Formats: sequence, structure tokens, C-alpha cells
Amino acid sequence: MNSFVTRKITRQVSIGDVLVGGEAPVTVQSMTNTYTQDVEATVSQIKRLEEAGCEIIRVAVPDKEAVEAISAIKEQISIPLIADIHFDYRLALAAADAGADALRINPGNIGGSEKVRAVVERAGKHNIAIRIGVNAGSLEKDILAKHGKPSADAMVESALRNIDLIESFGFYNLKISIKASDVRRTVKAYRRLSEKTDIPLHVGVTEAGGLYSGIVKSSLGIGMLLSEGIGDTIRVSLTRDPTEEIRVGFEILKALGIRQRGPEIISCPTCGRCNINLFDIAERVEKALLTSKKTVKVAIMGCAVNGPGEAKEADIGIAGGDGVGILFKKGKVEKKIPQDKLVDILLEEVEKLN
Repeated sequence: MNSFVTRKITRQVSIGDVLVGGEAPVTVQSMTNTYTQDVEATVSQIKRLEEAGCEIIRVAVPDKEAVEAISAIKEQISIPLIADIHFDYRLALAAADAGADALRINPGNIGGSEKVRAVVERAGKHNIAIRIGVNAGSLEKDILAKHGKPSADAMVESALRNIDLIESFGFYNLKISIKASDVRRTVKAYRRLSEKTDIPLHVGVTEAGGLYSGIVKSSLGIGMLLSEGIGDTIRVSLTRDPTEEIRVGFEILKALGIRQRGPEIISCPTCGRCNINLFDIAERVEKALLTSKKTVKVAIMGCAVNGPGEAKEADIGIAGGDGVGILFKKGKVEKKIPQDKLVDILLEEVEKLN
């Protein structure tokens, strides 16, 4: 793909067998919303996420039972697993021992410096990375008092403080996130942090909301940062099935020309010339190609008058008519097709493409 983005080169870390930072591809990750201690449900969800393209998965570790599930989960999945820890540093120690590929902690709520040191030493023992997760809603009290609110500057100060603390223990296997629930503050914070460190950045807008608000906020926030070369791994936060997060994440990367995974689907918004149910057709094609890894551009157009011309850059496409549609490739009509066979023949032809 042709990308207009020039990425900032950060230091590189390994999350299991996935590289983050440096010149490694921007990865797409998510977090399960099952009870981690329910191994069967958690593994089932992770496998669906893997199929959707998820490259790193994070699970909540709120108690001892969740820790005990980690090794059983890892035996059944193919992507690296990050243990998400809050408040109890002992859970982080146990998660590292259980085989987590990385730990996500917020040093501001994990305890004093000695508890952070213990976590760092355990991570070092197992040669796993730590993600410092700074959220606007959980900043240190003294930083909040100084700034008066969880501003971008307050978030950056917290991030740098925690980086300094962990690096003072001789540990540099780090990545960091610095999220707020609003786009402007998130973007401002990441921009400032990126100027001050070479640590790889996990980018996202936290608590972005449901499908529509979440997609808009995430696309704007993550998209603006990636377009400026900021960001090494991303998570789209949606109050939805987490597989939707993966779809949106790759669409953001695709739109910026950073990565291509699976077909790019273009379709017209329909107008008065459209004599077919294009909404239904587009949805059927999207679902059918959801897990396809073919890097082709597929067009779904409403009428044969403008379809091939407006979508001539597509590798393959269909355009509707009144009972009869057409199949076209690179803007040239290949053949006419009965309207009820449009989707089936399109999918067959996509499968034949290299």
C-alpha cells in the first residue's frame, strides 16, 4: 500500500512473538470481556478475535482465580496474552509466573515504589514487557492537585514519572499508553509524550462508547496520531463485541495506507437510480469476506451506468440493474449476471484472484 505516513522510530519490544515498535508493523489488539476465570468462554472469544485478525490480546486479572486461568488459556490460543492488573501487585507477580507474555499496570494504583520494583524484577526474570497504562481517570493525587484537573500535561507528567521510576530499576522493556475518553486531550497528550520518549506507544481513546460514537472518536483520535507517525500498536475501545474493535482497527490502518489486511470494500451510498437492495448486498459481501486475507479492492455499486467508471480502481466489482447486473474488473465490464446471482458470482470471482 502507498502510505503518506512517516512513522517515528521507537525502541522495540517483544510481546510474545509479536514485535512492537521500531520498524515493526503497527499491530491491532483488543481485550476480552469474558470472565477470565471462565477458561472455555475466554478461549472461545480469543479464537474469534484471532480469526478477525487480532494480534495481541489482553485479559483482566482481578483475582487469584483469573491468574490461575492464564496458563490454561495460553495453551489453547495462538497470539500473545497480556495480563491487565490494577491495585494488587501480587497478581502481577503471579501472572508473570503463570506465563503472561506481558503485564499492563498503572503504577499510580499498584502501590508504592517497592511494590513496583517487585513487579519489575519479576517481569525481568521472565523477560516479558510491561505496559505502563496511564488513564485520565486514575492519575496520582499530587499530580491532580498540581494541575487542578486530568489535563494532557498532567497525564504526560504521570507517564514520565512512571517511566523514570521503572527505568531507575534498570528495566527498559516498556511500552506505554496515555488515554482519555475525549479525543482532543488524548491526541494532545500523545503528541507531547512522543516528543519526550522513544518508548513504543500503545494508542487509543479509552471508554470511547458504543458503535457510532466509539468508531468516530477512535478513528479521529487514532487516525490523527497515526497520520503524524505516532503509534506502534492500537486498540479501538467499543462497547461492543471485541471482534468489532479489530475490524475498525484494520479499517483505520487501511484508510491511512499503513497496513492492508483482507479486502477493501468500496460501495456507493445509493441514489434514485438504484433498483436493487444494495444495503443487503453490501452487508452480505462484507460478512462473507470478513475473515478473508486477500488484499483486493472490491466494489459494490448501485447502478451499471456509473458503477464501473466511479469504481474503476477496484480489482473487481458488481453493479446492479433492473433484474440484471454486471461484473466488472478494473473498470471493464466482464459479463452480465442475473440480479439474484450477483453476490455468489462476485464471491466466486474474488476467490479466484491472487
